[in-house]
Amino acid sequence: MAIDKSYWTTEISPTTFSKGLGLKELWQKKYLIWLFVKRDITVQYKQTIFGMGWYFISPLFTMFMYIVVFGRIAGIPTDDVPQPVFYLSGICLWEYFSTCLTEVAGTFQTNAALFGKVYFPRLVSPISKVVSKLFRFGLQLSTFVIVYVLFVAKGVNLRPNWYLLLFPVLLLMMQCLALGLGLIISSLTTKYRDLTNFFGVFVSLWMYATPIVYPLSYVTNETLHKIMLFNPMTAIIETFKYGAYGAGEFSWTALGYSAGVIAVLLVMGIAMFNRKQKYFIDTI
Repeated sequence: MAIDKSYWTTEISPTTFSKGLGLKELWQKKYLIWLFVKRDITVQYKQTIFGMGWYFISPLFTMFMYIVVFGRIAGIPTDDVPQPVFYLSGICLWEYFSTCLTEVAGTFQTNAALFGKVYFPRLVSPISKVVSKLFRFGLQLSTFVIVYVLFVAKGVNLRPNWYLLLFPVLLLMMQCLALGLGLIISSLTTKYRDLTNFFGVFVSLWMYATPIVYPLSYVTNETLHKIMLFNPMTAIIETFKYGAYGAGEFSWTALGYSAGVIAVLLVMGIAMFNRKQKYFIDTI
């Protein structure tokens, strides 16, 4: 009588806090992140007229619109910083953050067909979105640097300081915030589709609640000023501006608060995402 010696080599089970939120499995499959990143960069501008030129056109066009609307018509000050430099600094950071947030929030919807066919750590997809957008962000940031250098060459007194060295930390904070909040939204919109419409409005309003088109010092109402500091993006934007040209407000307390909120949202997002991925095929 033959003896069946077959056995399981791999067991796929739901990820939990006790299993590290699936981070070990994600690390083992990290090569997939690079494959997804390469795919996203290749596909995004493959059949466009201007190609990667849109990376430069978009922030410059937005900058000119802000100069006309907020600088000329509304007359909002920019802390004695040249308007192109002031607006571009906020535009580059916000566009990267909002794009990552939107892409991560749509993870289940955009990858429904792929998720339904083959198993791999689902976190690979949203993380790859955040990483792939770094390419676009790098090109847009170079636009800011060029404009910045041109104004310095003209003799404008911009005062960069050592706080600019916090830029890698600020970038990581933006990535984690976009990832954590995006995973929460993605988990919720899988079941409640109408939240997608609310999300679009929410992101648009969030920008105006962040000192992008105006300096934080412009908010003179003490209560409103404190409320704005509850926005985790406020400290990130203001720290970058303070480091880049010495204008704005810097506070270790505000930055620490933002880091704490981001850490909580990231853990919550991963936990909700891992829990929802077990059932999303039935609800998508």
